[in-house]
Amino acid sequence: MDNSAKRLGKVLSLNRLSGTGLVLATLFFALSLTPSLVPRPLVAQGIVSGLSFTAGYALGVISHMLWRYLHLPEPNPTLKRYLKWLAALVCLSISIIFLWRAAEWQDSIRELMGMTAAEGTRPLSIALIALGIFAFLSIIGLLFKRTFKLLSHKLAHILPRRTAYVLGTVASFALFWMVIEGVLFTYALKVADRSYQEMDEIFQDDLDPPDDPMKPGSADSLISWEALGSRGRRFVTNGPTGAEISEFLGEQALEPVRVYVGLNAADTPIERAQLALEELIRVGGFERSTLVLATPTGRGWIDPGSQDPVEYLHRGDIATVAAQYSYLPSHLSLISEAEYGVENARALFTTIYEYWSAMPRDQRPKLYLFGLSLGALNSDLSFDLYDIINDPFHGALWAGPPFRSDTWRNVTADRDPGSPAWLPTFHNGNVVRFMNQYQGLDEATGKWRNFRIAYLQYGSDPITFFEPEAFWREPDWMRDPRAPDVSPQLRWYPVVTMLQLLADLATSSAPSGFGHEIAAKHYIDAWVALSEPPGWNEQALQRLRDRFTQRH
Repeated sequence: MDNSAKRLGKVLSLNRLSGTGLVLATLFFALSLTPSLVPRPLVAQGIVSGLSFTAGYALGVISHMLWRYLHLPEPNPTLKRYLKWLAALVCLSISIIFLWRAAEWQDSIRELMGMTAAEGTRPLSIALIALGIFAFLSIIGLLFKRTFKLLSHKLAHILPRRTAYVLGTVASFALFWMVIEGVLFTYALKVADRSYQEMDEIFQDDLDPPDDPMKPGSADSLISWEALGSRGRRFVTNGPTGAEISEFLGEQALEPVRVYVGLNAADTPIERAQLALEELIRVGGFERSTLVLATPTGRGWIDPGSQDPVEYLHRGDIATVAAQYSYLPSHLSLISEAEYGVENARALFTTIYEYWSAMPRDQRPKLYLFGLSLGALNSDLSFDLYDIINDPFHGALWAGPPFRSDTWRNVTADRDPGSPAWLPTFHNGNVVRFMNQYQGLDEATGKWRNFRIAYLQYGSDPITFFEPEAFWREPDWMRDPRAPDVSPQLRWYPVVTMLQLLADLATSSAPSGFGHEIAAKHYIDAWVALSEPPGWNEQALQRLRDRFTQRH
């Protein structure tokens, strides 16, 4: 056994571990097994349990250090040893009981979401993963302690001892942050971005360029087939055709217009936006009755469940324009390229809006914005209300809005009294309305104005309802009455709940119609209420819902 292994063994030995830390660590570990918003996979549960165990242990150690710093009485060594072994037995008992009940708690979520019961939680695997996380973070803590002692010792030669300790702590934190964020994290993001870009370039989907000259990517298009990117190629070719819509409706329908600009199509957001405008004009997008400006997610994806149904609803008399701004998945793009996504969305909106607003009012299409997840956030930030107040577009549908959305947060915080945080009413729904899988946009009592904003969100969506403040306080959406798709056994615990929600946000493992998986049938209801397509009754809408429920 080498020296590092021996040191780790000493760190994790029972005699060297803090009794107070073990008790709090076990309590946090046990609470981490309780339900949150979505079912947690095995690895996610192991990680969140390991982080909770480590956080509890750290708080216990800090509490004991504070106790000793205040010179409060402590038990004698013999009693302390017995208490430590008693605490270990109690901790072991609590862990076994909570691990045994973990499957029941996870099934309380799965039952709400129409999922089959879990086969088991594999408690041994969860415990091993949690211990591995604890061991790894303990080594990091040991390295930090050694760094702190080294820097403080060096500074103590030229500064007073207390000042040296303070500066040593600050310097250690700065050094670790610089290494983790400035070197490891930045390098990992660069590697990920390069990898996703290479995948986008080589992944061809076995799709052929369209023969129709009015399609982007065709020989006559201003946007080459390669410049569409893999997401763009699927978007412009996989949508419903006019013939398919006609067959379903039993009447003549138009060919929907789709324009997409890939990240490689031009060097800057403004150039890509101008290219999108020119292509939209070329294919007759402004001649349709409805125009949707869709902001994709991080990798350039536009949910077919959101786009395909609205083309049926408007009988193909609709155009959609979108532009890619990243190769990274949404959660990585949000961290590393948040400003770039906003810049791209703002450039596209400004370019399209300026052309649209210059058209005669009786000849231009109705203009709507759409975004899902990170796309909803960037779509929200793509315009300034003061710039469009004199000539507003018609509305926006934002699905699964991320918790970072300022408009969503402000409206939710300023909701009408008595309305829940997971489905708020804002000023009687005159401008902004909310819906979920149980209640539509038409439930509001006020009259919906010509300028409309609609939020489609589920109470079990961790992307929407994650709160860093859950570290120290209970979120409003957890208070009664709760959303119907949230487990009644979910409880708030300081520190632990925030870690659970963070794991939910990273995995978001839920079936369609729950969590962050927006169902096509709910998009249909949202688009009907928002854009009011003519000629639809409830029977026809149900046929359309059934079609997309079976398809997706």
